[in-house]
Amino acid sequence: MAGSTSPLIVTLLLDQAAQERFDRLRAAHFPERPLPGARPERARGGGEGVFRLAAHVTLFHALPGELLAEVRDALRTAADRPPFPVAVTGVRFLGRGVALDLAAPELTELRASVAAVFADRLTPQDRQWSRPHVTVQNKVEPAVARALHADLSAAFVAEEVTARGLGLWHYRGGPWDPDAEFPFR
Repeated sequence: MAGSTSPLIVTLLLDQAAQERFDRLRAAHFPERPLPGARPERARGGGEGVFRLAAHVTLFHALPGELLAEVRDALRTAADRPPFPVAVTGVRFLGRGVALDLAAPELTELRASVAAVFADRLTPQDRQWSRPHVTVQNKVEPAVARALHADLSAAFVAEEVTARGLGLWHYRGGPWDPDAEFPFR
């Protein structure tokens, strides 16, 4: 979709087993949202008219859509590397949600290399990125988030998952539209 002005989202792609596990956790705890324009009666109960994003690790929230070709080129270059391990290091309380914290020097370096290409075009949110995570729950009452944080923290076991590539998405006000995947070699 050349010439699009919708913001571009870049995510880290994880190995299939980790993705499925994080998706189940997110599906169990993340509130559903009505699709834009959906009738409220169809949005109840998880049926037609609602969406929930799959679990994801956002590296950039809003790269300029008009730079789609340049973003694809930068991601293709960044993906020219082997897969790498990512540590799942803990459970973080977000106030109105809960996330799983991630850490990997390779991830920090990879993201910095892409950020350098678009440094003058990054939003404030994308300029201050520093704590990779998978959001399990968001936009709930603090007491609900505190309870989930306590449950997940009590059962938490550190683990390692594998980063397998980069995902590129268009944000058009609702569910993300996939553009491309850039697998690591």
